[in-house]
Amino acid sequence: MTAATHSSLFPQVPESADAVLDGLDPEQREVATALHGPVCVLAGAGTGKTRAITHRIAYGVRAGILPPASVLAVTFTNRAAGEMRGRLRQLGAGGVQARTFHSAALRQLQYFWPKVVGGDVPRLLERKIQLVAESAARCRIRLDRNELRDVTSEIEWAKVTQTVPADYPAAVAKSLRDAPRDTSEISQIYAMYEQLKRDRAVIDFEDVLLLTVGILQDRQDIADQIRRQYQHFVVDEYQDVSPLQQRLLDLWLGDRESLCVVGDASQTIYSFTGATPDHLLNFRTRHPSAAVIKLVRDYRSTPQVVHLANGLLNQASGRAAEHRLELISQRDPGPDPAYLEYADEPAEAEGTASRIRDLIATGVPAGEIAVLYRINAQSEVYEQALADAGVPYQLRGAERFFERQEVREAGVALRGAARAGANDSLLDDAGDLPSQVRAVLSTKGWTTEPPAGSGAVRDRWESLAALVRLAEDFVRVKPEATLADLVAELDERAAAQHAPTVQGVTLASLHAAKGLEWDAVFLVGLTEGMMPITYAKTDEQVEEERRLLYVGVTRARLHLSLSWALSRSPGGRASRRPTRFLNGLRPGSLAPGARTPGGAATAERGGGRRKRRGPALCRVCGRTLTEAGEMKLMRCEDCPSDMDEGLYERLREWRSDQAKQLGQPAYCVFTDKTLMAIAEAVPGDEGELTMISGVGGRKLERFGADVLAICAGQEPSGTEEED
Repeated sequence: MTAATHSSLFPQVPESADAVLDGLDPEQREVATALHGPVCVLAGAGTGKTRAITHRIAYGVRAGILPPASVLAVTFTNRAAGEMRGRLRQLGAGGVQARTFHSAALRQLQYFWPKVVGGDVPRLLERKIQLVAESAARCRIRLDRNELRDVTSEIEWAKVTQTVPADYPAAVAKSLRDAPRDTSEISQIYAMYEQLKRDRAVIDFEDVLLLTVGILQDRQDIADQIRRQYQHFVVDEYQDVSPLQQRLLDLWLGDRESLCVVGDASQTIYSFTGATPDHLLNFRTRHPSAAVIKLVRDYRSTPQVVHLANGLLNQASGRAAEHRLELISQRDPGPDPAYLEYADEPAEAEGTASRIRDLIATGVPAGEIAVLYRINAQSEVYEQALADAGVPYQLRGAERFFERQEVREAGVALRGAARAGANDSLLDDAGDLPSQVRAVLSTKGWTTEPPAGSGAVRDRWESLAALVRLAEDFVRVKPEATLADLVAELDERAAAQHAPTVQGVTLASLHAAKGLEWDAVFLVGLTEGMMPITYAKTDEQVEEERRLLYVGVTRARLHLSLSWALSRSPGGRASRRPTRFLNGLRPGSLAPGARTPGGAATAERGGGRRKRRGPALCRVCGRTLTEAGEMKLMRCEDCPSDMDEGLYERLREWRSDQAKQLGQPAYCVFTDKTLMAIAEAVPGDEGELTMISGVGGRKLERFGADVLAICAGQEPSGTEEED
């Protein structure tokens, strides 16, 4: 899912420092060779920022300028830190510390705590939600499960913005933040939570940063010791630092300026956690001598995808927008983004699953496809649609690969087989390394064919199959490799958290997709109220929603689909509108501020069967239609109808029978307006039937034959039973 997927998994270590620079473009090379003084790298999506900064560190180490132990590279996720460690190892720069802020601070806290306080560091509270629940109960404040999660997030936000309980209400008002409960209640819960932690001698992840900051502020000798250890700092995703993280970074640096930061203000999407791009945007003010290098060559996405991404930012406003980067695609042209409008959410999910199945049939691996949505609650309908279509999928945010039980068990089995060698009867008929791995993993549930359906059994198989594919890749690069060599590689990857790709379509929220990429991306549910989300009220909140969509668009390498549904459920009122962020960008839509009579959108309908260009016009009088019901009939309500009344009644009787057998309301089969449109058009084949609004792919498959038979004056073949 990352750029590393498309390069060799086991590249040769460069022979020299200069060889580390091979393959870098001029701007990346400028980053890699800027080893002194403050450096600010403004890197757009897909421009190879991780490549540039890892080669910078590796070049400095290999050239003897940066002692490995003196470098601390900081990023925001364990996955990103693991990927950075893996890349540095491949470049011959082992020994460099690449950690998250929390991991680096915790390591320092554990080392210095006995000297500063005495004894062991308090126990780390890995899940604070239970203690928050107890705190609320002690304050006699009832919270449901959703409120509990929200209040927990509020406490985290308060701590990273260095806000104490008493100041929380004022801080919320000042930041225009929407609190999930009365701010005085949250302040009480927050204070009780802090008290319970003190009583039980536990700390949370935010305390790790706060306590480290406190030690470095109070103990000059310890601050000096850390500064002697770490002379050079690199911070990735700098647009996401919180005030607390910036304070810790300042204390690590002291009065030095050996700092390189990398970020993109247009990808600031975590302000709700306390992240702010201000530190990136103010870097030149804080460090007047800083070198500023821009990376704008996009190696990830086609010109068509990049054009849409640039268009989104061109309509943006605010301070981050003033520093936007105009990307320049370095790839060959590809297909235009698809804009798809569906009648309802189930039809959108079904159409998406169908298009994904078609992509897989053309050779796009399932693991190179993602469905991205605004909130996690949207995933269920896509899980069901993909399962119904027989398409494997995985939910982003699941347990880490090497921490899964089946992977741990497989590692034990492979390690045992490697020790036994020729004495293991499992390996008697296995001539090469991949065959040996298959033989060992067959005892753990791996089979040549995946199990049917989805669920835990399929998830287990996918994990084991990923290990088999890794063995096949490994032996292609190292033909003489043994099972022991592979086990050693797996151990290194586990330490670096460098997991092989599990093959399956990824379902993820837009926030969870940050930092990832796929060959094909489906952005779904793009309606007003969801994108921007309904609770984005201020201009800055709306602009962050635009940036979130920008992040989603720039995850796609080649294929990009953007879709929305006009109603939530079948037969519902078609009152939704596609997101304003696509105005002037999708075909037939008007740029912000433009006006036209009717204002009907142009979009592909029902998975690509129909296009409506320009405003919908009455087929009788030619007037522009604005009501959903009129547009379904393609005529004004009061214009004369040429409907076949007898056909309409036969369709109604058939619909009534269908609804009874399915146990659903009649409108779930077809609405009255759709039946009227069918009776007026009298379609003769599937192509004509699908031209009628309300007849999507799912309903065509289930009811199309019956409807066409009735229109032809024949008896329907019968009712399809529910699965």
